[in-house]
Amino acid sequence: MSLSPRAARAARVIGTSTAAAALSLAAAHTALACTIGDFTATPVCDAQGNGVIRVTDKDATGTPAKITLYVQLNMPGGERWVDTETIEHPTAEGVSVDLKTEDWYAGETFRVHVQAGDQVNDDITPMVVVPDVTCGDSASASASASASASAQPSKSPKPSSSPSSSSFPSPLESSSPTPAASSAPSPAGGGTHLAETGAGNGTATFAGTAAALVAAGGGIVIALRRRAARNSG
Repeated sequence: MSLSPRAARAARVIGTSTAAAALSLAAAHTALACTIGDFTATPVCDAQGNGVIRVTDKDATGTPAKITLYVQLNMPGGERWVDTETIEHPTAEGVSVDLKTEDWYAGETFRVHVQAGDQVNDDITPMVVVPDVTCGDSASASASASASASAQPSKSPKPSSSPSSSSFPSPLESSSPTPAASSAPSPAGGGTHLAETGAGNGTATFAGTAAALVAAGGGIVIALRRRAARNSG
């Protein structure tokens, strides 16, 4: 029994609508499904100052997820289990858990594996690499040391210990003791400085005194001779 043209058109419309509805339901189911893209992993310092790997799950379906952390070793393909946490009730806004690390140093690499029901069994990519960040007491100590170093004025360089011309006393500052004044009487004229010719400053005085003495002696001799002549006459 063949269908009328009107019935055939109606059947085609119904079939097209049914297919479109099925595709819409499939797309909606796919959009709500949990995927590895719902998960992120970040290295952070927690409230206690410990270095942790924080995993956030933004799965709108609320599928529980098991998160496992592995540290990569310095050998090809080598790794070791570190910690495991479970996110029981994820939401579209995001629920986070912190996985504890045994060590925490710049360049340390971790693999984070996610298993969520039968929908996800995969790793978060790329792997997590610890940045050059210090957590805990060592971070506070480093910050305090940096603050103290910046607060202190720079020290001036120490003077060189090698002898220089400035390290010796000048003639006026010589530490050698000054000769004590002699208790013996100084020579006549009292001068101790020498002229450029080498003669003392008292030479003229000595010469004048000697001339006076010679003149006086000559006068005395003449007077004595005259007295002797009168006495003999």
